[in-house]
Amino acid sequence: MVAPLDGVRVVEVANWLAAPGAAALMADMGAEVIKVEPPEGDAYRSFRLDRLYDYQFAANYGFELDNRGKRSVTVALDQPGGPDLVLRLCERADIFITNLIQARRERYGLTPEAVRRVNPRLVYTSFSGYGCEGPDADRPGFDYAAFWARGGLMAALRQPPAPPPLCRPGQGDHATTLNLLAGTLAALRLRDATGEGQVVDVTLLGTGMWTIGTDFAAALVAKKQPKPHDHTMPGNPMWNTYETADGRWLLVVMPQPDRFWPRFCEMIGLPEWAADPRYDSLEKRAGFTAELTAAIAQRFAEHDLAHWAERLDEFSLIWAPVAEIPEVLSDPQVREIGAFTTIDHPELGRFETMNTPFRIESADIGVRGPAPAVGQHTQEVLEEIGLGDDEIAALAAQGVFG
Repeated sequence: MVAPLDGVRVVEVANWLAAPGAAALMADMGAEVIKVEPPEGDAYRSFRLDRLYDYQFAANYGFELDNRGKRSVTVALDQPGGPDLVLRLCERADIFITNLIQARRERYGLTPEAVRRVNPRLVYTSFSGYGCEGPDADRPGFDYAAFWARGGLMAALRQPPAPPPLCRPGQGDHATTLNLLAGTLAALRLRDATGEGQVVDVTLLGTGMWTIGTDFAAALVAKKQPKPHDHTMPGNPMWNTYETADGRWLLVVMPQPDRFWPRFCEMIGLPEWAADPRYDSLEKRAGFTAELTAAIAQRFAEHDLAHWAERLDEFSLIWAPVAEIPEVLSDPQVREIGAFTTIDHPELGRFETMNTPFRIESADIGVRGPAPAVGQHTQEVLEEIGLGDDEIAALAAQGVFG
């Protein structure tokens, strides 16, 4: 099998999750990824996952996820010679990916114009919270802020009077990795077709909006906030969550309600509803949504999840359990689609992590190795781009490596 990005060189000047995560997926596809870090390392390395969970970790396994298969070079961008060293790395690269805000790109001379001067065929991928232009171009933007709150998701998912919900760690970042990957590979294809380098611009804000694009498509016309989902009065009682007798929850989701209504009525044990003229269309049922939903909730509360799973499948209805993450880990379907893979780490040993979230027939895609230690490959990478011992020593004396 052939790795899709075999022979592609990537220089990453980025930290935290989104841009490094996109570069990690490129590494999974065979790209050579050089991670340029400050001498103290990517800030995400020292972030304690213990703050988010109620158990202890031997390491930051989130960092391992977003940096597997790379090589690490330490460069102090604020020291003379540091930015020039990055430019030398870019001379041999196909892709440069960064999440430096616009002001820092200008300060360090790592703007698209500057980088492409040394390599006109380079694909320059820019990631930021809010973009490279406009009043907020230099505003820092973690996914909780730019993707979740300002992008509209937080308010759209709020269930008053409860406060707006937070997203899960890295949720917006990992959604954005896929935009970064798609944009970068499209630009690489265009570069190969035209011979000209390209600039890709991806934001947390724009990705957050895209994930609820249906809401925005409607709001652009109506100029209104979308109606929040009311569990007790859904527009369609067959598109709702219900609690079962054993305290579990399930989701039924049937977007063609008139088609599924007779089957659903029989499944729930209320076949008379199917013939009731009050309920024979979605529009009519909307006038009785509170009482229908309450009656359906009462029926689901009479039996456990296993009972309803069997009934729902028997009638070929669309549903899913509201699964806890430990359940997902052992879900046979999750295992069948290859959602997880195993990494052998020289210090942490063997552990499972998330796999590449897509497959290509006959392609060699998968984890190439663990995340590197800080600066683990500095010497060998610099030798590969032609620096001799004296030049490396001089840069070290200048503090370029910390």
